[in-house]
Parts: sequence; structure tokens; C-alpha cells
Amino acid sequence: MAEKYNIMTPRRLPVLSHTLTALLCAGTLALSPFPAWADNVQEATRLMKQGQLGPALEKTEQALATKPKDAQARFLKGLILTEMGKQNDAIAVFTKLTEDYPELPEPYNNLAVLYAQQRQFEKAKNALEMAIRTHPSYATAHENLGDIYARMASQAYDKALQIDSSNASAQSKLAMIRDLMSVSARPTTLAARSAPAKASANPAPAPAAKAEVTPVAKPEPTQVAKTEPAPVAKAEPAAPVSPASDSKPAAEGKAEVEKAVRDWAAAWSRKDVKAYLAAYGRDFQTPGGEARDTWEAERTRRINKPEPIQVGVDNLQVTVEGDRATAKFRQSYKSGKLKTAASKTMVFVKRDGHWLIQQERVAN
Repeated sequence: MAEKYNIMTPRRLPVLSHTLTALLCAGTLALSPFPAWADNVQEATRLMKQGQLGPALEKTEQALATKPKDAQARFLKGLILTEMGKQNDAIAVFTKLTEDYPELPEPYNNLAVLYAQQRQFEKAKNALEMAIRTHPSYATAHENLGDIYARMASQAYDKALQIDSSNASAQSKLAMIRDLMSVSARPTTLAARSAPAKASANPAPAPAAKAEVTPVAKPEPTQVAKTEPAPVAKAEPAAPVSPASDSKPAAEGKAEVEKAVRDWAAAWSRKDVKAYLAAYGRDFQTPGGEARDTWEAERTRRINKPEPIQVGVDNLQVTVEGDRATAKFRQSYKSGKLKTAASKTMVFVKRDGHWLIQQERVAN
């Protein structure tokens, strides 16, 4: 069953809707009494957004050398490790953050996404419950918890069918959950791209920030990650726009990404499995954190069902930053008796001249 998780984004957390949604917060860097620390954190954030994870991690370590206990730099380190696929190291970072700053909900949320990717759903559930206890209005944590419950229900129905394969009720319920979650699969939403503001003795509650269309699975596999609100943190300002010399490449990149989205939807609609799967990059964050081969086999099985498929893309909006791009649109899906519509966010990376999907996130 495809799943979505809101990470906390890997993203796609948004898989739990994984996806790590990509709002990076700069916190109160401008007011920091440690200019070197602030510069290193800002540079690490910029490098991570560009996919330069090694240098980003190095800058984060330099920041922590100045302020070893700083929550923002440690949180950023956890995000970078998540993006690098070093799940156990990221878990260690976020776990320590929950111990030192139990009032911050984001580390709990990101822990849940990482646990979900490892199929440790009970641990993911406990972490999300802690996030909600800390910050009851944390919408992403509530959504991720619903995704976890759905995944645990799927496991229970699977077990029931192993014991009694003729159980028609369990078969029906399992099919319903799988169809629902495969059409709008998104990674568990991690607070992955939002860094907690600098912790204080009496931290202010995190504002109910609007998530960026993210990370548990629904109809078609879409990896996701919703951006979680960062307490008392300001969104990092957009990179300054370069003179006219940069406008043409940006426009060309936007057109290329728009075409990539429509080609992906067309391949899905005509049930061209090869072209559909080719739209995803090698580093695509699968919705449930499963192996790529397993995910491809499941997608192939679902697309090859006898019912025709119709996938529509409306209100497409694309933003391009270097070799990374974000596409937001309204996806409609129809197959047999199933008909759904959802808002979707895709994160693309440019590889060898081609824009490929790295993350998918879905929100109703």
C-alpha cells in the first residue's frame, strides 16, 4: 500500500506523507549575538536547498562548534542527515532534541516520519502523540497520525487474511484502504524543511502555519512532505532575483518542468508504466520508505489493472531555483468507480538535462 507521510518532506516525511514541504526557516539569525554561528546556519540552509548536503552538514557542524546546544542548528543537522539517507543518525539527533527541548513539537514529528520509513509504526504513533501533546494545533502531526493509523489498520487486515484468506470483510476493507491511499500517497509530513526557532527558557507555541501541500498516502503514490510550522521562526527570504540574464534560464526551466508534469500525467493515463516510472529520479523518496523495486512492482500492478485511468492536472504552478523545482497543481484521478481530486506538490531535480520527480506530496 502506498503511503504518505508528512516529514518533517524525507519528504516527504510529508511519507509518512515523506516527503520532507520545503519551507526553510531562518529563525532569529539576524538578532543572534554569534555572527559566525548565524552565517554558518544561513549558509548550511542555502546549501541544503541546493542539494549540496555534504558542505551543508560541514557548515552545520561549524555552527554547532560555536553553540553546541543550539536547537536550530541541531534541527538543521537532523534534516540534512535525513536528506542524506542517514536515518539512524537523524533519529539520534531528533531524539536528543526531544530530550533537551521537550517543548518543541517538530523533532517529535520528524522522528515519527523516520520511524514510519523503517516501518516502526508504534514508535511513530507514540512520537506523534507527543508532538500533539506539546502543540495541540499542530495540523501536520494530526494528519500524520491518521496516516499511521491507516497503515496499522492495513497490517491488521493483512494479518486477518493470513489467518483466514476467505474473510470477505477483511478483503473489502483492505482493498478500500489500499485504493484510497495509493491514489493520493504522500510521504509522512516531516517538519523536515522547517527548522525550530532558537529555543528559549519559555518558548512561544508554534504558530499554526499553513502546510505546503504535503506529507500519509492516499490515491496514487505521491511522496510528500508538508512543511511544518516553526515556532517563533521567520521564513527564510527568497533568494534575490538576478538580473535579466537569469530570467531566460528560469523561464525555460519552468516550461520544462510543466512539460514533465503533463508528460507524467499522460503516461499514467495511457497506462505506459515504463514512461511513468521513468519520470521518477533514482533518489525518489518512496511513500512508505520501501525499497524502490517493491514500490515499482506495486505501482505496475495497480496501473495495469483492467480499468481505464484518467489523470488530470489543473492550476499548475511551477517555481524553479537552480536545479530544483517545485510544481503545485490540482490532480484529478478516475479509475473504475474510484474518483478523487487532491492538491499535489512535486519536487523535481535536474539530472543529465532531465527534470525528475524526487518527492510527491498530496493534500485533500
